Amino acid sequence: MSRVINRILVTNDDGIDAPGIKLLENIALSLCSDVWVVAPSSERSGAGHSISLTNPIRSKKLSEKKFEVEGTPTDCVLMGLWQFMGEDQLPDLVLSGINSGANLAEDVSYSGTIAAAMEATLMGIPAISLSQVRPPRGKTDFLSAKEHAQKLVHKLVKLEDWPKDSLININFPDCSGEETAGIEVTSQGHRPPGSFTIEPRVDARNQPYYWVRINHIQGNELPGTDLSAIALNKISVTTIKMNFTDEKWNDSLKNVL
Repeated sequence: MSRVINRILVTNDDGIDAPGIKLLENIALSLCSDVWVVAPSSERSGAGHSISLTNPIRSKKLSEKKFEVEGTPTDCVLMGLWQFMGEDQLPDLVLSGINSGANLAEDVSYSGTIAAAMEATLMGIPAISLSQVRPPRGKTDFLSAKEHAQKLVHKLVKLEDWPKDSLININFPDCSGEETAGIEVTSQGHRPPGSFTIEPRVDARNQPYYWVRINHIQGNELPGTDLSAIALNKISVTTIKMNFTDEKWNDSLKNVL
């Protein structure tokens, strides 16, 4: 017997008007008619699993089941669950994305897209984050996601043995649907250190300011990882567990302490 999906929450970190969330909303509507969209009012990429503790959260109702929130992706999930839907009418599934850009390897710790899925997972709600890899300094075309995302999501929601403390992170390669070389279940990769640096600049008033510069260093595309799958134009499907404990190191520490 397949999992019953009666209500879905869709969110992202690229903002309420991002093209990826419109694609994801259509995928959600192919699963059920009760689809809610709650997303940031502007891009919140890199927000991670942050919540607004020292600032008020403001929202705007755009339609009966669509809201924009002045907050983080995690705020959006919290608002969707507790404010807009209500505790007694929680969704059966949360979909986050489709992000413009990859969420691979250490991106997992920075990604607002994945963080939204994490918040749903903490609530015991199955969640999937989806991202479309884009070319360096290029525009995301979502070609692979457009071709394969709906069928893949339909397969995943049929899973009955979904662990309560895990989510699924999907990345689509930067190629056409026809060039996509299949699907691979992967583990989280690890890029060489130094992908993020600081770039100093000076404004028109001769005051210094700084940008975080992203320059992902190639290497460590080990077989079986999300990095390797994307390098081979495969769709990467990675399970992410919310328990971060390093059990092996724990055992070592017990011997020392």
